[in-house]
Amino acid sequence: MKLVFLGSGAFGVPTLEVLSAKHTISGIVTQPDRRVGRGKNSTATPVGQWAQDHLPDIPIAKPENINTDEARGLVRGWDADAWVVIAYGQYLGQKLIADRFAINLHGSRLPRWRGAAPINAAIVAGDSISGNSVITIAKEMDAGAILGQSERLIEHSMTASELHNALSNDGPVLMLKVLDQFEDGTLRHQEQEESLVTVAPKMLKSDGWIDFVDADECRCRINGLSPWPCVAVEHRGQVLKVLRAESLATESQEVSGSVVDPSGGLIACDRGVLRLVEVQPAGKKPMGWQDYANGRQVQHGEMLVGRQKDAVE
Repeated sequence: MKLVFLGSGAFGVPTLEVLSAKHTISGIVTQPDRRVGRGKNSTATPVGQWAQDHLPDIPIAKPENINTDEARGLVRGWDADAWVVIAYGQYLGQKLIADRFAINLHGSRLPRWRGAAPINAAIVAGDSISGNSVITIAKEMDAGAILGQSERLIEHSMTASELHNALSNDGPVLMLKVLDQFEDGTLRHQEQEESLVTVAPKMLKSDGWIDFVDADECRCRINGLSPWPCVAVEHRGQVLKVLRAESLATESQEVSGSVVDPSGGLIACDRGVLRLVEVQPAGKKPMGWQDYANGRQVQHGEMLVGRQKDAVE
């Protein structure tokens, strides 16, 4: 098949790689290069960089607004049987996708977690199952008909970064299956059940709070916000990012937020016990809790101060 690929983030790179090996890529649309980092160097999107390195002969468009007459005319002028959209980052207007078979790979099992941060939201909410959905493009975000879905277990200490990578690597198989069904005429549409819709808005720095009330909720919040925007606590007056945690069902009679076991990273909560696995002190690289505790000689009973929801800047 001839395909147009629209994507920007790293989530879509594995699927682009597999599609380019099996099908013909007529053109690629991605977000414009941006100036990032301390040096403010012009940097391509992950999709743009991969295409530049591996598909140098394929035309790439980087419009600021894909819905202008010029951009729309360019993209619609590429010969294609289907458009594949993955983490592109711009709204696709009806004039753009009119009479095109345009499908989107989304990192959740819709209708659960429509929106910008479905992977974070699934872990924060304590979901045990996640997956991908391939859907049609609709006027409302992520509201298209479901064409196919995959499933993946969310492990106890899995972070958002790890789930992102797992779902990204799962994407090609599901997308190829949907495209094969489209090609042979067996593809079926299933409308989403609106009563089951949950929304996953973009995560903000202000979401990085923790309260040491329920250990399992703390675990989910820590892992679901890792590596960004990240939950942070104060230890000895310094900010300490918490990158990975586990929770124990055992109870502690000690003060919430206090260190129960310095070597094991066990922290008392009102309900259950939180185990810190990986942390990052200010200005340092990520490290295991035990290395952190040994280097600072953390003692039993020391306090970690969680930031409250309404106090995070």
